[in-house]
Amino acid sequence: MEGDGNASTGKLYRTVYFSGWVPVTGAEGPRRRGEQRRGEELRRHILFVAKDVFLESGYERASMDAVAARAGTSKRSLYAHFESKDKLFLAVLGLIRELYLGRLRTPDAYADDPAEAVALFCDRFLRLMVWEPQVQTCRLSMAGAERQPEHAHAYFDAVFASAYERLAAYLSERYGLEGAEAPALAEDLLGRTVLPRLFRTLLGIEPAAKEPPAEAPAAEGAELDAIRRLVAAALPGGAAG
Repeated sequence: MEGDGNASTGKLYRTVYFSGWVPVTGAEGPRRRGEQRRGEELRRHILFVAKDVFLESGYERASMDAVAARAGTSKRSLYAHFESKDKLFLAVLGLIRELYLGRLRTPDAYADDPAEAVALFCDRFLRLMVWEPQVQTCRLSMAGAERQPEHAHAYFDAVFASAYERLAAYLSERYGLEGAEAPALAEDLLGRTVLPRLFRTLLGIEPAAKEPPAEAPAAEGAELDAIRRLVAAALPGGAAG
């Protein structure tokens, strides 16, 4: 049916965008049926599969058996790459960090004007964080924070700390901030522009975004205008040259 085809296409697009999945190709072209993944290729395949298993089942209910079965590999091969479920989950968080930072980019990628670059960076961070797969990952890390605090710490470092660091580095360079000034301003800016809506989304007060954020930064919109006003009020007077 045509409707089913469109739904499948949309689901595939969301999977491709979030996971970074691309068809596996080599010197001889696309993978042949029954051809086995090996080495680093198998490891990354396992990570993408495990990410989905953890999101669907939660950390406690997810099993290495389920990951191996869905990845189409043996438990022996799985344990050769990841010696425990804990190590596998931490590796998945590392993968999420890699994919997330690739989509977030750095402020200077958004605009030449520093204030606009900061506003668009904050807007991009917000749109990534309220996208449904990221909301699910955040909830998963929060749910296990008491039993597996290292998981929550790893998630915070992968997502929030990385964004703070990128913004702080830009603020330091473009506005000449020294010492703790840039990190403090970066945390304040992202707190003002991102956390209110993110908390409402995490609590289910507002729905998570079903579609991935567009690659091109938003040019207009009420939410972006509000972010621009918050950024303009918080930045040091005048744009850097």
